[in-house]
Amino acid sequence: MKLKVYLSGEIHSNWRTQIIEGCKNLGLDITFSSAVTDHDASDAAGDGLGEESNSFWRDHKSAKVNAVRIKYSIENCDLAIIRFGEKYKQWNAAFDAGYCAALGKPYITLHDESLVHALKEVDGSAQAWAQSPTQVIDILKYLTTQA
Repeated sequence: MKLKVYLSGEIHSNWRTQIIEGCKNLGLDITFSSAVTDHDASDAAGDGLGEESNSFWRDHKSAKVNAVRIKYSIENCDLAIIRFGEKYKQWNAAFDAGYCAALGKPYITLHDESLVHALKEVDGSAQAWAQSPTQVIDILKYLTTQA
């Protein structure tokens, strides 16, 4: 089975690379997509729409431009992996999980045990909760190699 997997959430660690490389090393037939992970580029996504003196409106424009890519990616994926890290609050990741749930798109959350209580509703709609990229790779291997 070929899968299209959307990688959402935390951008300050290499979890995406670990999953992509792990699946590549196993020869899994998976196409990955993601939001823009370069923080400065993401923040500047709306700059072409005109300069803003108020940072709120700059962020607002950029969020809307970024939402085009995210919405398309979620709607066209078979499965989303949604990562929550400890250092920052990933409100966007929580929104992505809610959007997946509303669309009936399966998703897997990826976070450590310290976030279980805070993410109980998000995890409640997920098809799985993983604590490491290795666990995600194992699930993806199972999904793509079982007849």
